[in-house]
This record gives sequence, structure tokens and C-alpha cells, in this order.
Amino acid sequence: MADKNREFVLIGAGSTKAQEKIEKPALSFLQDAWRRLKKNKLAVVSLWFLTLLISFSLVSPLFVSQKDANSFDSDKVSTYSNLPPNSGLGIPGWNGVFQMPGSSKASNVYEDQAVPKGKTFLLGTDSLGRSLGKRIIVGVRISLLVAVAATCIDLLIGVVYGLTSGYVGGAVDIIMQRIIEIISSVPNLIIVTMLGLLLGNGIIAIILSIALTGWTSMARQVRNMTLSYKERDFVLAARTLGESSPKIAFKHILPNISGVIIVQIMMTIPSAIMYEAILSAINLGVKPPTSSLGSLISDAQENLQYYPYQIILPALALVFISLAFILLGDGLRDAFDPKSGQD
Repeated sequence: MADKNREFVLIGAGSTKAQEKIEKPALSFLQDAWRRLKKNKLAVVSLWFLTLLISFSLVSPLFVSQKDANSFDSDKVSTYSNLPPNSGLGIPGWNGVFQMPGSSKASNVYEDQAVPKGKTFLLGTDSLGRSLGKRIIVGVRISLLVAVAATCIDLLIGVVYGLTSGYVGGAVDIIMQRIIEIISSVPNLIIVTMLGLLLGNGIIAIILSIALTGWTSMARQVRNMTLSYKERDFVLAARTLGESSPKIAFKHILPNISGVIIVQIMMTIPSAIMYEAILSAINLGVKPPTSSLGSLISDAQENLQYYPYQIILPALALVFISLAFILLGDGLRDAFDPKSGQD
């Protein structure tokens, strides 16, 4: 019997090895958020799509310049104007065959307009013979520039304003919130019109108009989160140690609300893109011949009945980019705050 007992080695709760063994490595907040984000397939696809899109937009000036996308030959407008998409591979629906206005049947527009053989445009041309593909590439670049720049200004003003309002509190908080209410009550169109008169309908005016009216949402979000964190134990401990109020706000509170700020950024960018498109539709957007997605859609409205592809293609680009930011924002919200997805 004693020999049989020697074959067994008991390792239980009292074992030093069992107590020291760690089943899973500890995860930081960002690592845990990334683990949850990867479970959301739509958010991951959106993340890769936006990463590739932004990377492409950064390098696109090397092969598609603003001047190249805007230039056209006035002597050859009749030859290259309003050409349908043509891949050059004979793919049905993408081979240059189109029913032009006034025609009873579809024909090869490239042959009808005597376009040099071998010359094709993947996404067609506009009424001046400019490549629609090049203009969409530049348009995406301009729209992202406007949206990201405006969002960065929103972030800077909104975070500082919201942290100050929420942490200081009292009469200061009341006054700062009333200022936000006054700014929010002014119609955005009035601000855009005033900036347009002062600066002209350019990219700078659009960025400032979006930023000056959009930072209030960021400030409210940051202020609400600051109010919920300012009485936490780690903040009280920092006060006890004699740390200054700005240091507590930016060193201790801000990192803890960074998840909410990132989600708000992801929601602000598509709103800025759509807002720029609306401004361009009412001729308050970027100056011609500069192209943005909004200006391309606005310019193509006149030809919608005859050349629908001129408005469908930039509109699809606008929808897909906005949708990708929204899906990624939803995924980040659930990743940083798992309880939000359970409501």
C-alpha cells in the first residue's frame, strides 16, 4: 500500500508552484480594448479600409496632383467631355458603351467622339473632359483634410474647455456652459457665411466654420466625464499629495476619459465630411476648380439625368468613407466601454 502511495504527488492549493502559476497574462486597458475590438468584424474591416485610404491619400499627391486633376485642354473638350467609365478590358457596363442624351440606342462613346485609340478613363470624365477618377482621388484627399483638421481643432478646444469646466465647477462651470449654449444657438450657416465674407470660400474658411461650431459637442462630453471622475479615489489622493489642479486634470483624469474622446473623434470626422458636402452643395464650399467630394456631387447635379455616373461615383465614395468611420466609432465605443453595448 505504501508503494502505491509513492506514485501520486498531490499538488493542491497549498502547493507553492500552484500558487505562483499564472494562467493568463495581465492585459492593459488598451490591450483589453483591442481584444474586444477584434471581435467586431465590421469595425476591424472599417479600420483596415480607413488605414489604407488614409495611407493612399498621403502618397497620392506624388502621382495625382491638384493641378493635374483640374487641368483640361479647351481645344479638346468636345472630344473628352462626358465620357463614360471604360476599363479598356471590354467588361460589359465598363467598356465605354453608353446611351447618350438624344440617342435611341447605346453606342461606344469613345468611338463616336473620336477619342484616340487606347485612351480610356476608368471612371469617365466630367463636362470639361477632366478625369473623374483623378478628381475623386483629389476630392477624397481634400475632404479628409478638411474633416481631420476641423476635428483636431475641435479636440484641442473641446478637451481643454470641457476639462476646465468640469473640474473647476461652481460658478465657472455655469458660465462656461451658458457660453456653449449661446454658441450652439447661432445657426451654422450664419457663421459659415460670415467667415466666407472675411476669408473667402476656401478650405481655411470651411475648416474654421466646422471647428467653431463643432467643438461644443466635444466639450460637453469631456465635461460630463470629468464630473464623474473628479471625485474618484485616485483624484482625491492626488489632491492630498498636493498636485496642482491642471496636473490632476490632464495627468490623471484625461487618460481615463481618453476612450470617450477617441470615440467622439470617430463620430466627428464623418459629420465634418458630410457638413463640407452640404456646404459645397449650396456653393459655400471650396472654391472651383478645387475638388472635394461635396463639390463633385454639386457640379454633377446638372447632369444627373443624362450622366448619372458623375454623381453616383463621388456619392458612393462619400457614403463608404462616412460609414467606415461610423462603424469604427461604434466598435471603439463597445471596446472602451463594454457596458454601453449591453444597454
